[in-house]
Parts: sequence; C-alpha cells; structure tokens
Amino acid sequence: MKRIDAAKWIRHFLANRRKRPEPDWELPITLAPPVVRKLLPSLEQFQLGDGGGPASLIARDAEAYRNSSEETRTIVDLWFAEEREHSRLLGQAVRRFNGKRIESHWSFTAFCACRRVIGVAAELQILLLTELVSTAYYRVLRRHVDDAAVKQMCCLILRDEAGHVAFHRDRLAAAEAVPGVIWLLQFWVCGYAAATMLWANHGPCLCAVGGSRAEYYHEVRFEISRFVRRLLRNSMGSTRNVFPTSPIAAGQSA
Repeated sequence: MKRIDAAKWIRHFLANRRKRPEPDWELPITLAPPVVRKLLPSLEQFQLGDGGGPASLIARDAEAYRNSSEETRTIVDLWFAEEREHSRLLGQAVRRFNGKRIESHWSFTAFCACRRVIGVAAELQILLLTELVSTAYYRVLRRHVDDAAVKQMCCLILRDEAGHVAFHRDRLAAAEAVPGVIWLLQFWVCGYAAATMLWANHGPCLCAVGGSRAEYYHEVRFEISRFVRRLLRNSMGSTRNVFPTSPIAAGQSA
C-alpha cells in the first residue's frame, strides 16, 4: 500500500526556505533596449500570475479540500507561500528594468475564472500543468537571457518548481489505480493547451532573448513526458489514496 508522506513534504517546504541567495539586482544591465521591451511585459505578467493574484486554491470546493486535514492545509499554505515568493522575485526583476506592477491581464483573468467554476480536482491539475509549462519557459529564459540577475532568479524559481511538480506526482501516485489511457490522453491535451496559451503571451519574450518556439515546445514535451513516466512508475502497486482525500487522486483512471 502506498502512502504519501505528508511530513516529508512539510519538511521539504520548510527546508527550501533556507540558502536562497538573493539575485544581485544592482548588477549593470547589458540587455539591449529592444530586448528589454519584449522581456518586461512577460516578467510583469508572470509577477501577477505567480502569487501576485489570488495565491491560493480558489475552486468552488477548495476550502473543503484545504481543510480536509491539518497536513493538507499546511502543505497547501507552504506551496502557495513559495508562489508568493516567486511574485516577489519577479517584482524585483520588473523594477530592475523600470517596469510597473500590473493589476490585471486578460489571460490571468480568464485563468482565475476557469479555476473558480471547476472543482478542486481539476484546479489542481491546471496548476500542475501550469508548473510544467512554466518550467519550460524559465529553462529557455535562463539559457538565453544575457542578464545575470534574471538568470539567478530563474534558478531559484526552477528549484521551487521541481519540488512542486514532485509533490503533485506523489499526490497523484497515491491513487487507487495506475492512470489509464483516457486520463493520460486528456493530460497531454490539456498540457499542450496550457503550453500554447503560455507561448501566445510569452513567445515574443523568449524569441527576443534568443530562444525559439521549437526549443520551448521541446522543453514542454520533456517536462510532461518525464512527469508521466515517473507518475506511472510511482503508481505501480498503489491500492488506495490515503492523503489527501481528493477526487483528482481517486477517480482519474480510465
């Protein structure tokens, strides 16, 4: 019988607060002005989305999920605290390039509206897929951007995202059965939909710093396929979900 180790994840989030060197925001800016003009809107939108908006679960049944146990509530709170930290880091990057904090964006408004009307099971999947495609974005940005402070910021955010993805994998691996073909198909389709939405908003930024559409989608495929492989491996032998009690873990086998 497989159990998710709640204490392990609480320890992880608490330990991850340590040894986080702040990016050197005072370093000279070497990016050309046309590149900054493409980069800045992307940073502003991520600052809003990564904890700058409602940094919490907001689905119609989110509170029931969050309060299902003390451990669940603690882990969710620690997870979103890291998202707020991402927003702070991105805000520093925005200020570095003389940008302004934005209060709304059509894509973020639509994203939150969708999360509010669905159940927490679907919201958790949407947030997981957002973490996967955002990892692809930050990898490409870190690889190409000619700015040491932004690279340092990407390293911190990628470190956190790796932990978030691993937590979601443990959570899903505690399901009653190995994910089936239908679940895997919808996961890939929804993953590519999330990736395409991100590219529509942030592709100009990645292209401006030297990335490409092909490179970004290569990273997306890598992230989703690695997640699926590890989930299937970890799910083998699981017989029931014991933490947290959630329909996303209990009813998504085909």
